[in-house]
Amino acid sequence: MLSLLAIISFASVDKIVTFLVMLSVLVVLHEYGHFIVARRNGVKVNEFAVGMGPKIAGWRSPRTGTLYSVRALPIGGYCAMEGEDNKTSEAEQQREFAESLSAGGSTAAGNFQSKSPWRRLAIVVAGPIANFVLAYLILLVGAFAFGVPSSRIDRAIVTQLVPNMPAAQHGLQPGDRIVGVRVHGRDVTDASKLIDSIHGSLGTPIDVTYARDGMQSTIHVTPVACPQDKKQGCIGFVPQLQYERANVANAIAYANEMYVASADQVFMSIALLVTHFTKYAGQVSGVVGMGQAAGIVQDFGWGPYFALAATISFALGAFNLLPLPALDGGRAAFIIAELLRGKPVDPEKEALVHIAGFAALMALMVLIAFHDIARIVSGKGVL
Repeated sequence: MLSLLAIISFASVDKIVTFLVMLSVLVVLHEYGHFIVARRNGVKVNEFAVGMGPKIAGWRSPRTGTLYSVRALPIGGYCAMEGEDNKTSEAEQQREFAESLSAGGSTAAGNFQSKSPWRRLAIVVAGPIANFVLAYLILLVGAFAFGVPSSRIDRAIVTQLVPNMPAAQHGLQPGDRIVGVRVHGRDVTDASKLIDSIHGSLGTPIDVTYARDGMQSTIHVTPVACPQDKKQGCIGFVPQLQYERANVANAIAYANEMYVASADQVFMSIALLVTHFTKYAGQVSGVVGMGQAAGIVQDFGWGPYFALAATISFALGAFNLLPLPALDGGRAAFIIAELLRGKPVDPEKEALVHIAGFAALMALMVLIAFHDIARIVSGKGVL
């Protein structure tokens, strides 16, 4: 309830609905990745659900026996396969299946546990891989549908100002159109390099020319240390790059560039979180933080919103590959151990690892939620 109230405090109902629909699509297609590979490998899927909670509608396939259902809460979904109970560990399920099979109380047909380690591994990692593929498709569709950011610097519009920062102190206002920027004695003509140019000018005066009501003015401003990264320079404004229609080549080039940038951002964040947990844990955003970011980005248009959705999809896939309990990566880790050992891990040992890992995962989720809510209550944005 607190998380919902926190989101409502900064976003309108339509933004909340849009964000939840976007997040649900990403999760459902993640589960669809599991579904497709499971069916390809002869595993019976008992139910494929869209949403969570009580069932409100459903249809059972007469050919496969799969129940396709729509649940009351339109958040996420799941793929329930034969041979999975979601209660015990992979090794325990393997042992129970083998014992039941030898006793004649079970059948191998369509059972997930009856498949080879390689097939089970493929099914488990199919969800995250689906998110990686989806991230690229989102970027490509967004580029064709809404265009790509214009490279013309005179099409960058000031949307937000940070109080008590140089831009606001020198009179820049929301709605001003950036006409030109001169950094280190050179004119910046490419809008995509505008932010990087300012970030690299900590302590060095720059000239910013802007247009307002048909009049042009120039301010001489010195970037100060950014609030979130003291090594970079900021003057305290958020530019909105205007989008323009793109041909096929430009759309593909944009999708490729943004996909690499998203991958780099996500993997770097995970690496920093793992190697310097205490320093960077507070900068990680959970559902509340993502909801706040989505509400802000939506004001910039559908092009940036699709780019955010692609980044979240990639992050969802990468996070699920972490070797933690309740995640695909945790299951995959024990299947890989089974491949290396030639037999499943001892169930009791796996259970101990799961307990310790699950406790760590819960602590991380609580910490992330706490920092998300603290940022919102204190009035600090996540962007």
